[in-house]
Amino acid sequence: MTQTGPEQRSVAFITMGCAKNEVDSDHMGERLQRAGYSISDDPETADVVVVNTCSFIQAATEESIDAILEVAGYASVSEGRAHLVVAGCMPARYGDDLAQELPEAGAFVPCADETTIVNVVDELLGIERMPGSDIAVEARPVVDRVSAYVKISDGCDRFCAYCTIPYIRGRYHSFELSDIMSEIERVASRGAREIVLIAQDTGRWGTDLNVPSSLAELVGTVADAYPNLWFRVMYIQPEGITDELIKAVSEHANVCKYFDIPFQHSNGRILKSMNRSGSGSEYLDLLARIRAAIPDVTLRTTLIAGYPGETEDDFEELKDFVEAADLDYIGVFPYSREEGTRAYDLDGQIDEDEKLSRAQEIRDLADAVCAPRIASRVGREVDVLVCGQEEDGQLFGRAMCQAPDVDGVTYIDAGEPGEVVRVRLEDSLMYELEGTVVS
Repeated sequence: MTQTGPEQRSVAFITMGCAKNEVDSDHMGERLQRAGYSISDDPETADVVVVNTCSFIQAATEESIDAILEVAGYASVSEGRAHLVVAGCMPARYGDDLAQELPEAGAFVPCADETTIVNVVDELLGIERMPGSDIAVEARPVVDRVSAYVKISDGCDRFCAYCTIPYIRGRYHSFELSDIMSEIERVASRGAREIVLIAQDTGRWGTDLNVPSSLAELVGTVADAYPNLWFRVMYIQPEGITDELIKAVSEHANVCKYFDIPFQHSNGRILKSMNRSGSGSEYLDLLARIRAAIPDVTLRTTLIAGYPGETEDDFEELKDFVEAADLDYIGVFPYSREEGTRAYDLDGQIDEDEKLSRAQEIRDLADAVCAPRIASRVGREVDVLVCGQEEDGQLFGRAMCQAPDVDGVTYIDAGEPGEVVRVRLEDSLMYELEGTVVS
């Protein structure tokens, strides 16, 4: 038994990539706290630094490697006083090869093994536990935010030709409703006022449960159970937008009238090559159906430019779709050629510079379409969830039309974090809004 127990040791997290990784880091941190460790905000002084990596595309992998090497360069790590753990997507994607490439790391924890984080850290620090001697402590919030992400499923069965997620996260599986409700209760007790339901494919939730259910039923259930919380659903594939889901969103005042639908492209041939269904005309019909039911809805999508075989005509069709769809927010990415995916070996690979050029052209077009839609909100009164302050003291929050981390914020003149205030919108600058609290 070592003389220094976990209660004298600290662990810091550096989280790369998407919100789903934030949730995983949060859960690992809480497990460590309940085992007696403290969570540090300063990686350079922690006894263990966990880099929770993203490896969805090559650029994300490179950013994760940079973060790992930066931690490896800390004096505490390089001199052997602290330990580096590489967790998440990179160990899941690259397996044993990663240990050979990154000898600086003391341990590797793939996504599927993140529940073992306490054992991993114990072993690195030489901490032994007698049976029944685990320390149970009240965990403090690992992430102190008024919004919290709650995962409703993991994995994916779509196997889109460009995507590595099924190989990293495994097959799709819904989380039980009781577990989702418990997680909502947990983050709400820590101060969250908005719950963002996330997954690789939120629209499929419930279809694989022993008693099948649906995302519409989930949304209605949680909204009814927590009437004082906002709920938002992200990343719903087009097929997941059912009439029942639209109805559930429209009928609950505390559910954000917001649909995040990753179309990825508008050309039917390209979509088929991506192993996706649909077409630009079908997507426009879907958008019209949503708007008919919820006139004040906010709509977001993501698009990929420069996919293998994308001709000039296909690209022009995508541009036409952006203009016709008239969306509120559009995320645009150049196609990333990823080893192990079916698209990697497709004919018609496009030059990197051309992919970047096409992506930028779509971004510029998206700005021209979306910014006026944001500006059209000026003059309205909306509820705003107060999030915090900028370094200069400026208060900011988010309206229901603004998802965390991706859509911009609303600057306001009064309010406390976690409070919902009524705001008259008075100005806009691209994707940011500004307003005055009226009640």
